[in-house]
Amino acid sequence: MNPITFLQISVEDIFWSGLAAVGFAILFNVPRRLLLGCFLTGATGHLIRTILAMSGSSLEFGTLAGAVAVGFLSVFLASRYDVPASLFAVTGAIPLVPGVFAYQTIVGLLNATAAPPDQSVELLATAAINGIRTALILSAIAFGIAAPTLLFRRPNRIV
Repeated sequence: MNPITFLQISVEDIFWSGLAAVGFAILFNVPRRLLLGCFLTGATGHLIRTILAMSGSSLEFGTLAGAVAVGFLSVFLASRYDVPASLFAVTGAIPLVPGVFAYQTIVGLLNATAAPPDQSVELLATAAINGIRTALILSAIAFGIAAPTLLFRRPNRIV
């Protein structure tokens, strides 16, 4: 791929995914002083996913790597600003949500109910594939965000 095209795609990806994260942060009433951190988590996670997907990795693996980056960045920003990490993790994960696959799953299921029996099997198979991809991507987001928190959490000692 041409380096200029790659740079242009990356800048656009950073802007739009960061803007989506900030939009949801505003929706969730995140304080203004933390909006830049929300922008960074959303832009970083989605950029990593985009770079890995463009380099030939699966979308599920790219989402896992992006979610892990969101998780680590959330833990870092949370300790810096003395706020819960979930504040940055939730808004940063919003751009990673697989809306297209979920939509195609539902549309495929609805079309299969109205289709003749010979076509409904193919529609159901396509819907099942999209549903499995949706579930894998959502699982990757959940695992990626939770992993850094689980790694850095110190166990409470009961005396």
